[in-house]
Amino acid sequence: MTKTRVVLGVSGASGAVLSLAVARHLTSADIEIDLVVSPAARLTLAQECGPDALKELRQSATRHHAPADIGASIASGSVPVSGMIVAPCSMRSLGAIAHGLDDNLLTRAAGVQLKERRPLVLLAREAPLTLAHLRNMTAAAEMGAIILPPVPAFYLNPVNITEIADQIAARAVDCLKVCAPAAKPWHPETEADPVERFESKLHIP
Repeated sequence: MTKTRVVLGVSGASGAVLSLAVARHLTSADIEIDLVVSPAARLTLAQECGPDALKELRQSATRHHAPADIGASIASGSVPVSGMIVAPCSMRSLGAIAHGLDDNLLTRAAGVQLKERRPLVLLAREAPLTLAHLRNMTAAAEMGAIILPPVPAFYLNPVNITEIADQIAARAVDCLKVCAPAAKPWHPETEADPVERFESKLHIP
């Protein structure tokens, strides 16, 4: 039986730790990874995660492809993959995907997911956002992409960056629906009356 196969694209936006977290979740779910790392992402990985980060990322991948190799298998819709995550997704990559430029393997593979109606999850990383960024997000979403800004789940009270990245990565993998849910769910205090719970948090007598 063929294993589930997912493309992981890593662009040069800040937040390189997200790529490592996504790779960990996919690997733990026994999902094959086709990895594409942009030249800018190599720099960001080294600066934000250390000199061995790229090596670690490649070791978690089943296959890794050069971003200039537009003849790679994942550039064709005839190759069965279950979707793609771009983590993090720079505004440059977002713009290329939104306008169908397909100018390197990362953006081409993303375009393939859209044309084949497969899940494409973009962890779009930038702040503040310009009107161009917002319009590109809208265009990508209208074509079927899932825009998932890497916003921390503060309600889970994370204690470090690793926990924050792991939860965001788990949400991204969950969006593909290729394995059992991995993200930590919110558990409200169901035994307490909702109004009383809310007032207690506000210290209302």
